Amino acid sequence: MGLYREHILPVLVDRACGTAGLKKWRSQLSSGLSGRVLEIGFGSGLNVEHYPSTVEKVLAVEPSAKGFRIAQRRIDNSSVPVELVGLDGQSIPLPDDSCDDALCTFALCTIPDTDAALAEVLRVLRPGGRFHFLEHGLAPDAGVAAWQRRLEPLQRRVADGCHLTRDPVALVRGAGFTLDDVDQRYGVGPKPWSWFTRGVAVNPG
Repeated sequence: MGLYREHILPVLVDRACGTAGLKKWRSQLSSGLSGRVLEIGFGSGLNVEHYPSTVEKVLAVEPSAKGFRIAQRRIDNSSVPVELVGLDGQSIPLPDDSCDDALCTFALCTIPDTDAALAEVLRVLRPGGRFHFLEHGLAPDAGVAAWQRRLEPLQRRVADGCHLTRDPVALVRGAGFTLDDVDQRYGVGPKPWSWFTRGVAVNPG
């Protein structure tokens, strides 16, 4: 499992999450980011090409060494500097109120303790700072949701703990953020995996 998790899975995730369709979602999500940006679940750097010029620096949190190595080429080709600052979104080694914005894509589904991770994002984000997130999660259609519940045990085993039935909006709101903008709809692909939520939330301070 160590070989699969550390070396094979990051490559599979890079390919599955790097499709042309998802690039459009990532581009929309990154619009409006500025200043010092915390990115949890940095992965293989699939958001790097979408950072707007208003971003001064990205502070990345990513547990996978292989994923970050894959990202290096994208980082080298970007005008936005990226610094790996931590390995665990549940414990971010940054001071309070030290980031202007935050970004997260397809990570809340996998982080074991999402409450702890979102509390950390809220802590390091300045009052009024915005949290941009893109996640898959529990579909509103009963039939699709039933399949998600059936498939989730297998999904968690083969995708390093990835859940199909988490509700990102409820998680973000429950952490104390104020939701500013939410777009939810099916993307391209099988419905159990493609109910997407793109949102922007604000640290109310």
